[in-house]
Amino acid sequence: MIAETVCSAVSAAGLGIAAITAYRKRFLAATRIAAYSLVPIGLVMTGVVEWLADTAFSPTAWAGFGVLGVAWVLFTTTRVVERRRGGTRKERRAARAAAQPEAVAPGASAPSLGQGSRPAARPAAAPRGDEDFSDIEAILKKHGI
Repeated sequence: MIAETVCSAVSAAGLGIAAITAYRKRFLAATRIAAYSLVPIGLVMTGVVEWLADTAFSPTAWAGFGVLGVAWVLFTTTRVVERRRGGTRKERRAARAAAQPEAVAPGASAPSLGQGSRPAARPAAAPRGDEDFSDIEAILKKHGI
């Protein structure tokens, strides 16, 4: 009963503020304020406020929320463990079967491209200072700067 009265008062106050805003020729803001102010009275008329009031003071409802919370924690924990282990038992067996080493040709580790037409220019060894600029020097020499 008190919640319905408070919601009605909030809606009336919001509509009053919307009327003042519209009087100041800010119609878009006034419409937005009116929309927000109609929400509490709409919740009262649909019965949501009564349901919330009954739920807030019901120990059975709070116990139900606790059970839902425990179920959610258990569900998320199992999902995390499943992702760390790599899925279900069938998926792990399939992953082990796919992970067997394959035969590799002896020359496979050698580079496929030979030496280029120009020999690679090696940057001169820079004296060790506080900072090593050898990478930057190599890039500059590569571009001819």
